[in-house]
Amino acid sequence: MDFITAEDLIKLCENGLSIADAMRTREIEQGETDAVTVEEKMKKALKIMRDSAHKPLERVLPSTGGLIGGEAAKLNEHAMSGRSICGTVMTKALIYSQAVPEVNASMGVIVAAPTAGSAGVVPAVLFALEDEFGLDEKTLLDGLFTAGAVGYLLMKHASVSGAQAGCQAEVGSASAMAAAMAVAMMGGTAEQSLDAASIALSNLLGLVCDPIAGLVEAPCQSRNAIGAANAITCAEMALSGIKAVVPFTEMMQAMYRVGCRLPSELRETALGGCATTPTGCAHNCRIFGGCE
Repeated sequence: MDFITAEDLIKLCENGLSIADAMRTREIEQGETDAVTVEEKMKKALKIMRDSAHKPLERVLPSTGGLIGGEAAKLNEHAMSGRSICGTVMTKALIYSQAVPEVNASMGVIVAAPTAGSAGVVPAVLFALEDEFGLDEKTLLDGLFTAGAVGYLLMKHASVSGAQAGCQAEVGSASAMAAAMAVAMMGGTAEQSLDAASIALSNLLGLVCDPIAGLVEAPCQSRNAIGAANAITCAEMALSGIKAVVPFTEMMQAMYRVGCRLPSELRETALGGCATTPTGCAHNCRIFGGCE
């Protein structure tokens, strides 16, 4: 069993499969392995995600470039003060979305979902929903397989590389994956999952990749927060019955076309955007020297 397009995936699900189970079957058949192995690999990914989302809440992890560190702990402290302006799900998602990039920037272990630069989005939504609704492990794993299916389609039809298509291909793709995952975890249909993914991708269309000093720290970390918040918003819209105006397959193709038209300065080269502001350049000089 395989699916090449979002439409193929919907047809499979019309026969009684969930997106998660369709992805499980694909992994078993295409990977020439067995169900137990596939499930254990995803459980390992879940554990790594959980560790990376919670570790910075226990102690601040210094980043390589010193641009980030401690943001998740600050958000958590603010939430505990009772003065958060977000609801509990969004607040938790923001905290976790900042934690994972901190682990990544300090050379810790994370799950690229789909990339290291966007690795905070999926776990942020995953664990925020777990915390709020007391979801069990099977629901979490189903969510991750759903996210994986969307990620597979994005790699097939577009890109998940900032160097190729800008941050819309990294945080944008992660947000689409997380939106579809959230819908599935909350009992939505396959069509609703892909509607959420399409809306999420459209909201971040054109997002550039402009890392300060070429490091996956800033503005990458804060964009993970935007990706998580966008995913939750789009999942809520889809679950309420709002349809995507543009089907997911077409939206993926549109994202790729936009990405190919972005100038090289805005595709992970650190030659444009935030990276070339006076402050961005000053950070580059501080970190790497040679600016005298």
